[in-house]
Amino acid sequence: MKQETRSLSLSDDNLGSRAQKRTKPSYQLRRSRVAWLLVAPSVLLLAAVAGWPLFRTLFYSFTDAMLDAPEDYHFVGFANYFDLAEGGHHYGVLADPLWWLAVGNTLRFSLISVSLELVFGMLLALLMNQKFRGQGLVRTAILVPWAIPTIVSARMWSWMFHDQYGVVNDLLLKIGVINTPLAWVADPGLSMWAVIIVDVWKTTPFMALMLLAALQLIPRDLYEAARIDGANAWQRFRRITLPLIMPAMVVALIFRVMDALRVFDLIYILTSNSEATVSVSGYARDLLVSYQEMGSGSAASVLVFMMVAGIAACFLMLGRRRNSEEK
Repeated sequence: MKQETRSLSLSDDNLGSRAQKRTKPSYQLRRSRVAWLLVAPSVLLLAAVAGWPLFRTLFYSFTDAMLDAPEDYHFVGFANYFDLAEGGHHYGVLADPLWWLAVGNTLRFSLISVSLELVFGMLLALLMNQKFRGQGLVRTAILVPWAIPTIVSARMWSWMFHDQYGVVNDLLLKIGVINTPLAWVADPGLSMWAVIIVDVWKTTPFMALMLLAALQLIPRDLYEAARIDGANAWQRFRRITLPLIMPAMVVALIFRVMDALRVFDLIYILTSNSEATVSVSGYARDLLVSYQEMGSGSAASVLVFMMVAGIAACFLMLGRRRNSEEK
């Protein structure tokens, strides 16, 4: 009788496990279908708004179309990307030294500016996360640069960087840092640093806001327990704060890196898109607008898109790998 009972219980367990195995894939399949149905309107809208212009840009990148007559074109294959013309009279984008100069400028600008914004944004977020009198006023003042349009910021800083009557030179002369006024936006050795200073001033509040939102979600009990265990401020930051805000930090870095790689208006207004500061977006703009070369400009735009999308994909892959390792 006991053996029959055991056999019945074992058979029931086997049936239950089989039923779970059968229902789990079907449940996941239903969830994925519902998820796709919910996301479908947004995907269709994105395809209509961004997909069609991207397709047109990719199409024109294989033609010799000009901006004043886009319907009059001939297919030239990859000639807009590589130097395929006989005798080297026609430069493809990837064969143009100015393109690689623009790539180097863009990567250098992105690396330095985003790194500084992360450091200063973290310091400002830690400051705004503290409770003190006038906290709301400090938060509002910190967010003001981010609220100012980029064009206004660039024009304002171009006056401040002026070598004759600029506030920056006047201040540096008074404190004894420099002996003669500097041409910040005209000197090739200083113009990129001027652009970086303005970008850091404007977009550090965005990084601080993202990190502040993550800091406010951390339970205070964790800090109290660590303080009781004898952990100092640096240990609490490294062991508690940094791991818990890492997802928000990665998202903020993705947004900022993508914006920095596409920088155009700040450089164009501040330095008139000179060779010392030309970005990949500025290079594509010059081909498309200044030289009216729609084919080459479209090829450069496609390369900009591929570069931004590739770096964003690398960030996402690293974030997923880190999450999988933690699990």
